[in-house]
Formats: sequence, structure tokens, C-alpha cells
Amino acid sequence: MLFKRSSNETPEKKAGLFERMKKALFATKENLVSRIESVLASRSTIDDEALDDLEGTLLQADLGVLVTERIMNAIRQNHRKQLIKTPDDAKAEIRRQLLSILTPKASADSQEIESALQVWMVVGVNGTGKTTTIGKLAARISGEGKRVLVCAADTFRPAAIEQLSIWAERSGAELVRSKIGMDPSAVLHDALSAATARNSDVVIIDTAGRLHTKSNLMQELDKMRRVAGRKVPGAPHEVLLVVDATTGQNGLAQAREFMKFTGITGLIVTKLDGTAKGGILFSISQELGIPVQFIGIGESLEDLIEFSPEAFVDSLFNEGEPI
Repeated sequence: MLFKRSSNETPEKKAGLFERMKKALFATKENLVSRIESVLASRSTIDDEALDDLEGTLLQADLGVLVTERIMNAIRQNHRKQLIKTPDDAKAEIRRQLLSILTPKASADSQEIESALQVWMVVGVNGTGKTTTIGKLAARISGEGKRVLVCAADTFRPAAIEQLSIWAERSGAELVRSKIGMDPSAVLHDALSAATARNSDVVIIDTAGRLHTKSNLMQELDKMRRVAGRKVPGAPHEVLLVVDATTGQNGLAQAREFMKFTGITGLIVTKLDGTAKGGILFSISQELGIPVQFIGIGESLEDLIEFSPEAFVDSLFNEGEPI
């Protein structure tokens, strides 16, 4: 990913970000870690009854079946080997497993195609905060001194186009838009031509969350991928799925559908500050292997932050220091 965490962040800024994250994840912590601690608190050792109670608690905490099975298999295996004897041992193993799930795995098959112009598609259903997230991304990347062009290819929602216009003006990014109802792929084609002519560094594409025609949404998104690839080598270089954390396991169902057609490379999870269902990050990462790239922990620009698995898990377990 082209955008990187700024290397000149001060320790004070990092500490402030870490504290904001812990505050935003309070409800998720109560739903997950506090429940785990409650199950383990009254026990001095780990027995079969404790393991069964722990499994039920994990299933109720929006982690999903696959994540729960992975954690419990690891705990039971280490318990048989007498590596887990106490509640603290079990809690430490849960933390290790959760961190491992969120940590991106290196792919030996991945081949990056060099391109001066980076093309990012942002997908997701309406109502997830997709358009606002694009505006915040544009502002962040522009702030790093990059030339950003935003493509308003959600041509069926006038409000989305107007919203992007405001963000583009605010962030200094350029905007390519068209008439309402125009073919989204045609808008994308024009935007990529404009980006090449203007020496842009990054194109961020807003896509429809649904279409008001007989065309299938996923087929349209697949068509846009092909158009991007013909115009720019290796494009789209990122396909980012925006998921509303408040939807819980519905977010996993959305990710499955988009994954079939759009080749998602990263996840952006929004509205984590307003839900206890932040465990959805683990479900999607475990089942689909999609790394989380950014998370939204509030309404301001500073509350869209680059994701760190270590900081996220530390925030839930109230451990560690900002990184």
C-alpha cells in the first residue's frame, strides 16, 4: 500500500492515538475481553468445565465459529501438553491467537507490478461510510504531498457525488464526476485518462453500493476492474472493502460476496467507536484472509487511522504501549 504511517509522529501523538483507540474500543472490549476475564476470574486452574464455558463465551462475542474453533483448538492442545494450567495462561493464548489472525501473512505468489500511478477501488454496500472514508483517505494522502484524484463513479447517488466534491475541495484533491446515471466504467475510464495527463499519484474510485438498473452490482464492479487494468498496468492496485462494524456478522457475509467478484486486497472497518461488535475484524481476517488496512474510530479526519494489529489487540487487552 502506497500510504504509510508517518515516520515523524511524536511519542505524544502516538500515545494520544493509542488512548483514543482504547476509548473507541471500550464496548468491544466489554463484549469480548471482559467476558473472558469474567469466566476465568473465579478459577484457579483450567479444567474441562472452564474450557466449555470459555468456548461459549467466545461464540457469544461476535468472533464467529471459525475463530472460536481456532482459539479453542490451540488452548485444548496446549492444555493437554500442560502448557496451559492457569487462567492467565489461557488468556495469554487467546491474545496470541487473536494477534496471529490479524497479522497479514506474506504471500509467495504475490507479484507487484510497478506503476507510477496507483489506482484504489473502494467498494461496499451503501450506509457503511464508504464515501466519507474515501474523502478522509484523499485528505490523508494529499497531506503526504501526493497528487490525488478522486473518481465519483457512484453515479446513481447524487448525494455521494456532492459529498465527494466537498471532500475534494477540502483536501486539495482533484475530482472527476459525470452526469447522474452515466455508466460507472465510462467515468472511471475518463478519470484514469485525466490522472495520467495530470501526473497524479493516486486515483481513489468511489463505487456504487447498489445499482438502480437491471445490471448486477458485482458484474459492474468486475467490469470496472477490467477497465482499470487496461488503462493502468496492474490496476486496481488496491481493492478496499468498507465494512460497518455495527453490522456484526452481516459484515462477513458482505465480504464473502464482494470477494467473489472484486478481489479484495484490504479491509476498512468503520464505526468501531459505536459498537460492541468489533470482533468482526477477526472473523473476516480468519475466514477470508483479508488484511485490515484502516479503521474508523470517530468522525474526524484523525479518527481514520492506519491499522496496527498489535495496537488493536493491546487496546482490547489494555496492555502495551503505542507503536
